[in-house]
Amino acid sequence: MPLPSLENIRIGIIGLGYVGLPLAVYMARHFPVIGYDVNARRIAELAENVDRTHEVSAEEFSAAKDISYTGNPDALTACNFIIVTVPTPIDDNRKPDLSALIEASAVAGATLRAGDIVVFESTVYPGATQEVCIPEIEKASALTFNRDFFAGYSPERINPGDTRHRLPDIMKITSGSTPDVADLVDAVYGKVITAGTHKASSIRIAEAAKVIENIQRDVNIALVNELAMLFKELDLDTSEVLAAAGTKWNFHPYRPGLVGGHCIGVDPYYLTYKAESIGFHPEMILAGRRINDAMAGKIARDIVKTMGQRKLPVDEARILVMGFTFKENCPDIRNTKVADLVRELDDCAREIVLYDPLANPEEVHQTYGLSLHNDLPQGPFDVVVLAVPHAEIVALGAERIEGLLIEGGLLYDIKCMLPPQAGAVRI
Repeated sequence: MPLPSLENIRIGIIGLGYVGLPLAVYMARHFPVIGYDVNARRIAELAENVDRTHEVSAEEFSAAKDISYTGNPDALTACNFIIVTVPTPIDDNRKPDLSALIEASAVAGATLRAGDIVVFESTVYPGATQEVCIPEIEKASALTFNRDFFAGYSPERINPGDTRHRLPDIMKITSGSTPDVADLVDAVYGKVITAGTHKASSIRIAEAAKVIENIQRDVNIALVNELAMLFKELDLDTSEVLAAAGTKWNFHPYRPGLVGGHCIGVDPYYLTYKAESIGFHPEMILAGRRINDAMAGKIARDIVKTMGQRKLPVDEARILVMGFTFKENCPDIRNTKVADLVRELDDCAREIVLYDPLANPEEVHQTYGLSLHNDLPQGPFDVVVLAVPHAEIVALGAERIEGLLIEGGLLYDIKCMLPPQAGAVRI
């Protein structure tokens, strides 16, 4: 079955979140694009060039030459190059939740015509594209893989909240189910990615490369988290230790903290799931996950311990937590470990007040059952916890933040947001 030429590519994107929307608007500079999402409110907002994730600017919207947004999957029949960018979370048992990916594969299959290509960007374990997605496409389309339709995998590398590293600035891994498909997939992305592409030899190689990107970061952060807790027991300032060690050219600049979100806190479980399915029992990957998953509890206990040392009444304490999203300058609350920290503190304190200028209070309440303020609450507080260094929080400065405390109150700076002279307690 002949493939479409690069000049005749018509792109459909399934899933218009943090990954799909930036891809859609940049692809629309070079190709006709139809963006599909099941969220009707999202579609209505995008039709007005409104992006609640703040990942696409007004300038980026305006540069998209040929794009439309729809909640009708039938519109994708006009496309011959479908890209799937749906989330791949984990369930309550920390196993891969592929339900959105399976549903998206069925949607893609129902719209395919002979010669079409489906490319996946969602993070998965090695083999998932061909073991899980392709059978769903074949069932929905009644077409045969690598005869009537083809597949590719080009893992997303979006860094939410990063205004410096935009989609075109990040090198892209590409792959295809045949050599010709791999060449075409690479050429399509090559039109958009100015940083260049890396064509992997197979879809499974590309899948594995993606999943270990975040595992490497997870393990390194876990090491620094463990060191931070050790240095605290040794009465050493972790920031000073890391600054000193960082004078060597090959020392990696990782920092301690909470590790959540939909990438670093999730991706390791995809590879460990696959490993255990073949009888391989990973040790370091899971050890890193255990350390990072436990950090919220350790930080909460350290806050309570420090309060006791300062004679602050824990059970009557009013605590302000500043920042709730999983990372700075990003409104995404998925898998935020600040929620775990709040639950731990809520078990012992009188009142926990949450402030985040970017997080959506309705989403926070719906997802976590917590109340959140977008405006800075009034003090005084016994404890202020600096959890997420949003630019708006950092801009308040040490004096304004300290002014929220009672006399002798505790300022606990998880992310070393303030300079050392501010006198905040750190991990």
